[in-house]
Amino acid sequence: MLRALKAIDLAPILRQDHLLLLVNKPEYFTVANSAQAKKRARQAEGRRGNNASKRSEMRTYLKGVTKSIEEGNQALATTLYKKAASTVDRLVNKGIIHKNKAARHKSRLNAHIKALAVAQ
Repeated sequence: MLRALKAIDLAPILRQDHLLLLVNKPEYFTVANSAQAKKRARQAEGRRGNNASKRSEMRTYLKGVTKSIEEGNQALATTLYKKAASTVDRLVNKGIIHKNKAARHKSRLNAHIKALAVAQ
């Protein structure tokens, strides 16, 4: 895995009577041996970062809708729901989240928004 370890400056470290020499390398430590495997590992790391960012964005939109529902603001909740639903659907199309998860989020939020309309 690429994400956990980065090379550290050349420095001898004494630990339990063993001398460890950490070598300064510009790249990450990888298990990959071939050039193709190293490239795929770099690409996977980039994609993982992008996907994490998009999932975080989705969660932010969903939290905004939930917060407006808790405050009882139906107009704001409806507006934010449209943006959130669009974002969720986009992530389904990109294969970042499962379609059933998207449907579950949208259904529950929509049910809460409709309950607000009835309560008001």
